[in-house]
Amino acid sequence: MQQDKGILLESGTNELEIVEFGIGTNHFGINVIKVKEILNPTEVTKIPHSHPSVEGIIEIRGEVVTVVDVAHALGFPPSDHPQQDKFIVAEFNQQKIVFHVHTVTQIHRISWENIEKPNKMYQGLETQITGVVKMNEVMLLLLDFEKMVADINPESSINVQSMNQLGERERTNKRIVIAEDSALLRELLKETLHEAGYTDLRLFEDGKEAYDYLESCASDDEKTLQEHVQLVITDIEMPQMDGHHLTKRVKDHEQLSILPVIIFSSLITEDLRHKGERVGANAQVSKPEIVQLVQMIDQYVL
Repeated sequence: MQQDKGILLESGTNELEIVEFGIGTNHFGINVIKVKEILNPTEVTKIPHSHPSVEGIIEIRGEVVTVVDVAHALGFPPSDHPQQDKFIVAEFNQQKIVFHVHTVTQIHRISWENIEKPNKMYQGLETQITGVVKMNEVMLLLLDFEKMVADINPESSINVQSMNQLGERERTNKRIVIAEDSALLRELLKETLHEAGYTDLRLFEDGKEAYDYLESCASDDEKTLQEHVQLVITDIEMPQMDGHHLTKRVKDHEQLSILPVIIFSSLITEDLRHKGERVGANAQVSKPEIVQLVQMIDQYVL
């Protein structure tokens, strides 16, 4: 798996690999980029007064890591065969966390174009998943792990109050396009950027919607384009078109290439930063560092 990571998203191919895992009879997936390793369950140290979905903590090579019971977080019953369960060690949002699942089966390589947006047919899970993959007769649901962690620990997500450290801000009419598939994070970004003075925002649920809008704004007249948009902010993981592919399409476009693109993602690490550089991103900021994101926006549009 470590070898495969090196070629993923290298040139904005709009592909990803997902680790398929099971909770009961349900099939779920996590981006392989997030996965550090998969372990057999070990003894967990309980934490007093912790969140009900937090099993406790374990030590992994000298590092203390929180264990989250994914079945509990989703409202599913516990495992029938706990001795066969698995621990998925993941890293995103600048933190490591262990997800306790029931089975881990295989790795699939797919295109983001083949990932559908969730809808209300998923009986309450639509707020917990970011995409649906139809594989043969199996429906593979991509879980929104960032939301799961934010529900357990709200401080791990974007904090509007952090804008206070930037002091008094003036309103600006600069127009910003944002591609972010998580409804929770779209709302948090909107609220936070409004607080920072950026009120003219165009928000889209995936990279394809954002790119179609940008292309509709493009013309031979550079001034006309910049009347519609001055900057693009994009997540990486999104159905239909991911953020690396969106960035590459923008930077390869004759008119759109002048637009600054900032990648704002939980996947920005020193190991993965070069992928954004390869597709021409002007800046990359790791979630949930919203203050740093605002400072980058200021740098490129003010």
